[in-house]
Amino acid sequence: MNSKGETLESTGISALMTAITNVADTVLHGKLKARTDIDAVEFMRDLETCKRQLAALDSALVIEIAERDLPRKAGVKDVVPFLRQTLGLSRYDAAMRVKIAAACGEFLGADGTPRPVTLAATANAFEAGVISRDHVRGIVDIMTHLPAEVPAPARVETEALLVEHCVTGHPDDLPKIGREILARLDPEGTVISDADRRRRRGITISRPGVDGMSKIEGWLTPELRALLDAIFAKLARPGMCNLDDADAEILAATAQVESKVLEAAARRDRRDAGQRTHDALFALVSALQPVTDTTAGIDAAGAAGAGVFAAAGAAAAKAGKPVKLGKHRGLPVEVVVTMSLADLEKGAGVATTASGGHLSINEALKLAKNSRPVLAILDKDEIPLYLAHGERLATSGQRLALIARDRGCTHPGCDVPASMCAAHHVIDWAKGGPTDLNNLALVCDHHHAMVNDSEHGWKTVMLGKDSAQPGRVGWIAPAALDPSHTPHVNDKHHVGERVATAVDSSCRKWGSRAA
Repeated sequence: MNSKGETLESTGISALMTAITNVADTVLHGKLKARTDIDAVEFMRDLETCKRQLAALDSALVIEIAERDLPRKAGVKDVVPFLRQTLGLSRYDAAMRVKIAAACGEFLGADGTPRPVTLAATANAFEAGVISRDHVRGIVDIMTHLPAEVPAPARVETEALLVEHCVTGHPDDLPKIGREILARLDPEGTVISDADRRRRRGITISRPGVDGMSKIEGWLTPELRALLDAIFAKLARPGMCNLDDADAEILAATAQVESKVLEAAARRDRRDAGQRTHDALFALVSALQPVTDTTAGIDAAGAAGAGVFAAAGAAAAKAGKPVKLGKHRGLPVEVVVTMSLADLEKGAGVATTASGGHLSINEALKLAKNSRPVLAILDKDEIPLYLAHGERLATSGQRLALIARDRGCTHPGCDVPASMCAAHHVIDWAKGGPTDLNNLALVCDHHHAMVNDSEHGWKTVMLGKDSAQPGRVGWIAPAALDPSHTPHVNDKHHVGERVATAVDSSCRKWGSRAA
């Protein structure tokens, strides 16, 4: 009760707790089962909106705590330990609430008047429940890394563009968008430079535990990540380099594996993604060892896969040649780098790898200088202008052009990178569809299986010149999902570039030196 005799009842908290109890009863005791699928989905969306609106209240409460000086009264240093102690939060969660409050909360000035909210558009969208805390965290991270030279009007427009994306987009896209924005607004690396990344690089392998296992952690440069992604796309694929599979001899990573054999091995594979990466690294390092007895020190289950790999690596080392890792989805195992001509000419922006990673233009050019990656350069319409490679075959060239154009799976909303996709005929080969670029698209294995002529099957079409996105692949959902049969494209792999270009344009409009 306060000095006016008001209790917590008047705040509505008791009514809220009652409402939550009723909702929980509906969900936990099967009362949703009588509802239709559409009702169930709508219920989930409404509940998510409510949870977001409640989470947005944290900023006001954090500010209230600070202004009441409650941490000092409780004998703790600041708001973060107070939240941890009072609410039982993790250090990360408490710190994130304070960070979001600083950007989205309304503070009072020395004279008691409210100060402008730093990220007003973000705060409004959060309070309305149209974006989540993860969206807010990503926006705050991007905005705090913008160069100081970006003028205030451009910052406001940048925030508005990010919020607009978040209303329909996923928070997982925000780091990619942030990298695209920084690469254009900070080409000289005044905020995050190549030198900063090199300083942070490092891998630490801890001492073995009582079970003999060692923990590995650290930071990889974008260049090393690009190289490893290209290798692991093949070697860490289900069925490859499996130390648990006694029949792994046929899956020596230096040889080309028949698709039927790999599919059978993948069906036997019970490893998780981390275990597959471990076994791929084991096979890769084994290939670099000049061994004489290829099975020495390897258990029976893993002897065949790792031993054959090591033998191939030893033979290549004796001949003074690099280890060849064969092919993955029709291309040699190597880094594929895509960049736009405009970014190349400016020396700003980012280059994209087939595995979905990002390199600065400078990093990409250094990688091209020191190795033999594939380099694709696109015009303003994202059509390949230049395609360079040491060994060029027609089928490989087509796949490289697809990687440059599609970047990954073309199914709407799918984020599977190009390195994990197959070339799909838009008009099926059996129906006379040609194996031409204007009839091919990158599609992941999961969505490839969804394309068929049944009532539940999806259809693919190549959008024509009269479309808003000519030359892109459109997906038509089954009638049960979309009676209008409207083709939809996947912007997942291009969203960062689209938002970053708009931000760059805004900065130029407002005369930013950063642009």
